[in-house]
Amino acid sequence: MRHTGIAAARLLVASLFALPALFAVLPSAAQDATGASEPLSIVALGDSLMAGYDLPSAAAFPNVLERRLKEEGYENVTIVNAGVSGDTASGGLARLDWSVPDETDGVILELGANDMLRGLDPQITYAALDEAIARLQERDIPVLLAGMLAARNMGADYVEAFDAIYPRLAEEHDLVYYPFFLEGALTNPALMLDDGIHPNAAGVEVMVDNMLPTIIRFIERLRAQS
Repeated sequence: MRHTGIAAARLLVASLFALPALFAVLPSAAQDATGASEPLSIVALGDSLMAGYDLPSAAAFPNVLERRLKEEGYENVTIVNAGVSGDTASGGLARLDWSVPDETDGVILELGANDMLRGLDPQITYAALDEAIARLQERDIPVLLAGMLAARNMGADYVEAFDAIYPRLAEEHDLVYYPFFLEGALTNPALMLDDGIHPNAAGVEVMVDNMLPTIIRFIERLRAQS
């Protein structure tokens, strides 16, 4: 019996010494499934494509994205909808400071579709987006740039000039870049509203699924920089 008692005591002592190591590998209650303890606030700055034109708020891109991120285990990431229908790149620039508060950790920048639809000079669009990105970077707010493509009926010269805006900005500012925000939806009438310009709820789901790997890469960059 005495030897049994000594063995039990030794086992208890060994277990006590092992407890700190055990707790070291367990995630804290504040951590999400990615192991990150600090919450992230990402502002989705854009036009009607981001705002969720003619859709319930729950079906707007930022809300669907936040839901999908939670499904992927990113519990501590909030996506703020800062989309305004009708906004051009210059309009987004004009409201940049109040649309993106100082506590913002990152911005998804989606602007320029209305510039193209109105036939604005691509250089104006480029200049507005360039200044917006520069001002955000001056505030140490990283940017994910969501690109746009010109409608092919705008003419070859316009298409060439407009389509070049986004890869150029991404390279010049070293941005995480997604080439075409409407990828997967625009060419499928079943995923678009009757106007042929805006995605329906099913279209938004497809857009989020297609863009999700790029957004997760952006989030991981934010985590690494924090």
